Amino acid sequence: MINLKNITLGCVLLISNLSFSQKIKPEEVKATMRKVADWQIDHYRDAYTYDKPHHPLNWTNGALYVGMVKWAAMAENDKYYVWLKTIGELNDWKLNDRIYHADDHTVGQFYLELYKKYNDKKMLDPTKEQFDFIMFHPAKTSLNWRSPYHQSRWNWCDALFMSPPVWAKLYNITEERKYLDFMMDEFKATTDFLFDEKESLYYRDESYMGKLDNGAKIFWSRGNGWVFAGLANIMGELEPESSEYLYFKGIFEKMAAKLLKIQTPDGHWAMSLLAQKFYPTPETSGTSFNVYGLAWGINTGILDKETYGPAVEKAWNALVSYVNEEGMLGYVQPIGAAPGKAWPDKTEVYGAGAFLSAGSEVYKLYGGK
Repeated sequence: MINLKNITLGCVLLISNLSFSQKIKPEEVKATMRKVADWQIDHYRDAYTYDKPHHPLNWTNGALYVGMVKWAAMAENDKYYVWLKTIGELNDWKLNDRIYHADDHTVGQFYLELYKKYNDKKMLDPTKEQFDFIMFHPAKTSLNWRSPYHQSRWNWCDALFMSPPVWAKLYNITEERKYLDFMMDEFKATTDFLFDEKESLYYRDESYMGKLDNGAKIFWSRGNGWVFAGLANIMGELEPESSEYLYFKGIFEKMAAKLLKIQTPDGHWAMSLLAQKFYPTPETSGTSFNVYGLAWGINTGILDKETYGPAVEKAWNALVSYVNEEGMLGYVQPIGAAPGKAWPDKTEVYGAGAFLSAGSEVYKLYGGK
C-alpha cells in the first residue's frame, strides 16, 4: 500500500532542497547588486548603529567603498565611479584623521583603485605621503590589548582588512618594495599574535584569548571575515609566484577549510563561529566577506570548485534572501567586536560593501563577463 503521507513529506523536502540549491544566474546576481548599491547610495547619510551618520572617511564607509568600487567596475555606466570620485574630491583624497590607526586607512583602498583607473596623482599622493611618514616613523608599541597607544599597530584582527591591502596596492602601483616589506613585517607580527593554529581562525584581539562562550573559544564571525576578505584583497596585488603571495595563500587555505566545516545548515556563518548552536540568528556582514573570499579563491584557482562551490551557492542564496524589496541588506550585526545580535530590519554600510564584494566574485563564478 502506498503511504501518501510519506510521499507528500518527500515531495516537500525535495522542493525545499531544490529551492535552496537554486542555480545562480549571473544576471540575477548583477540585478541584486545594483539594487543593494542604489539603496545604499540613497541612504548613505542615514544613521545606523549610532544616532548620527558615519563620517565619510570612517572605516564603516571605507568598507562600503571597497565593495562599491568593485561594483562600479561591473556597472553599465559611470554613475558609481562619479559617486566615489565625488567623495574623494570632497575630502581632498586624504585618509581619516589618525595617522597610524588602520581603521583610518581603509578609504585608501578605493582611492588607489580610482588612481589605477584615472591615473590622477591627486588620488594617490596623500596616501603615499602618509604611508611614507609611517614607514620612516614606525610605531614601536606593543600588540598587547590596551597597552599604551596599542592601536598604532595592527593588534586587532579587523585591522588586517583595513590597512594591509592599501600597502599592497601602493607596492603594486609604485613597484617600490619598501611598502611590501613594511606590510609583511606588520602582518606577520599580528598573525603570530592572534592566529590560533589549532582552529585556523583569528582572535579579535588579545582580550578574547583564553575566554569561552558557552564552552567554545570566541572567534567572531565578522572579525574573521575581515581577515579572510583582506587576504584576498592583498593577494590580488601580488605575483602568484612570490614568497609573499604564498605566505598569504597558506593562511587563506587554512581559513577556507575551517569555514567550510563550520558553515551553518542555513548557509550563513554564526556570529560566534564555533558556537552556532547558541547564535542561530543569521549575520550577513561576516557571511558576505566569507562568500567573497571563497568565491575569489575558486575564481583564482586556489580553491577547488567542486569542494567549495556548494558552500558559496548556499551562502549566496541565503544572503539574497535577506535583501528586502527596496534593496536593504538585513541581519547586519551593528558595530561591535564580538558575537552579538542582528535583526532583519537593521543594516550597516559595511554590510552592503561586503555584499557587493561577494557579488563581484559570485558573478564571475557563475559565468558573468
